[in-house]
Amino acid sequence: MKITGVELRRIAMPLVAPFRTSFGTETARDVLLVRVVTPDSEGWGECVAMSEPLYSSEYVDGAAEVIKRFLLPSLPAEVDAYGVGRAFEPVKGHRMAKAAVETAVLDAQLRAAGESFGQFLGAARERVPCGVSVGIMDSIPELLDAVEGYLAEGYVRIKLKIEPGWDVEPVRAVRERFGDELLLQVDANAAYTLVDAPHLAKLDAFDLLLIEQPLANDDLVQHAQLAKRLRTPLCLDESIESAEHAAAAISLGACSIVNIKPGRIGGYLEARRIHDLCRAHGVAVWCGGMLETGLGRAANVALAALPGFTLPGDTSGSRRYYATDITEPFELRDGHLDVPAGPGLGVEPVPAVLDEVTTATEWINLS
Repeated sequence: MKITGVELRRIAMPLVAPFRTSFGTETARDVLLVRVVTPDSEGWGECVAMSEPLYSSEYVDGAAEVIKRFLLPSLPAEVDAYGVGRAFEPVKGHRMAKAAVETAVLDAQLRAAGESFGQFLGAARERVPCGVSVGIMDSIPELLDAVEGYLAEGYVRIKLKIEPGWDVEPVRAVRERFGDELLLQVDANAAYTLVDAPHLAKLDAFDLLLIEQPLANDDLVQHAQLAKRLRTPLCLDESIESAEHAAAAISLGACSIVNIKPGRIGGYLEARRIHDLCRAHGVAVWCGGMLETGLGRAANVALAALPGFTLPGDTSGSRRYYATDITEPFELRDGHLDVPAGPGLGVEPVPAVLDEVTTATEWINLS
């Protein structure tokens, strides 16, 4: 497949409400979109990097620079999605930037072939159960109201963001208010240390599905030590940036569940490799989210339909984050989202909406 050019487009997407985690509060998303154009089709990719390097070392301005200066010039004249990964190997890190380009190429490739993301990846179902991530709130009553609202919308699993000082009591309040049948998990975004193990063990009383990324992202050894001290299963997120990382974590006993975020690990091909590895070792996986627009959400929903994704992911409906999405909105139906069945991502930006939220565009000629 010959790529004639690439458009880098920045869009500003205000969130319907501030989203607070242990590393900061987001009120809007500065999103970098990549549009790959070929003689036969075009494809879209969404970069999940945040405005600042807080969740990871990547940030959106840096991702745009890396794509322009290093990634696009490395592409051969004829390439497919697998070839993109090989071409990018000399560039260390920058997985979010790489994922955006690879996804756009894969989308163009699949649209030309008339094949959907779900078919290509190996989806085993036509709809996926959806959970929702609930940020840190100012008060427990505010949290309970938020959870009640999401359950009323039909979400089948609740994830609470936690940090030191906002952990045991909020979890206790949610469990007591909504009962033992609620699928409930927590996410620390690396806010704790191994010294906090006795405190984290207090969460064992609430029958959680998992504790996600309690310790530093680069410390698999201490996660393995913590796992022995807790009854609640440990899930890794930021620690898993590749199939190799997943293999090391499994070997060490650092986790029994993995959150697969395609944008964080370099793309959907690597996501499928991690899925296959975890499935072979009996490790459950689920699909995390990075506040994606409908473009990124479409690919995530397709990924979450693979057979190894046995836990509900953060594949929320569009309205969870955005009053108006750039694609036709993803609507929750009986707690599930439908897997797009059309070619490629199966969704496209609505031109009028895309133009309204666009802050900058740049065309890069590759022909």
